[in-house]
Amino acid sequence: MKTTKTNKELAGELNVFLASLQLFYSNVRGFHWNIKGEKFFELHVKFEELYNDTLLKIDEVAERILTLSETPEHRFSNYLKISAIKETSKVSTANDTVKNVVESLQTLIKLEKKILKSAQKADDEVTNSLMSDYLKEHEKLTWMYSSFLG
Repeated sequence: MKTTKTNKELAGELNVFLASLQLFYSNVRGFHWNIKGEKFFELHVKFEELYNDTLLKIDEVAERILTLSETPEHRFSNYLKISAIKETSKVSTANDTVKNVVESLQTLIKLEKKILKSAQKADDEVTNSLMSDYLKEHEKLTWMYSSFLG
């Protein structure tokens, strides 16, 4: 696929999404390690499932950027600058970790919807399909984690 202005713009949005996925991954990995309290066993497992799934998405998004003939961002210093999700620290209770997951998923959903619009405008069916799949998963996870909070 040759580089076009549209591909470059779409890849830019995908790099913001990639950075956001990386920060989400890092935060959830930290929740997995640091969760405390009566919900430890339940959330420890759920967070592991979530970060493993996110790791797969990170690779898919990076490969999609490459397919658009652009370069996926790989520097964590730049992830911190462009990510829509910020680092968390000292979060170890069930409600605080799950609230953060829900807020982060909502942020990812907004990015996915934005990329969907751009992909439709670019007539990029592959990126469109990828974002549709992620959107479906993240909306369901948002509902499930929100249900945990009551």
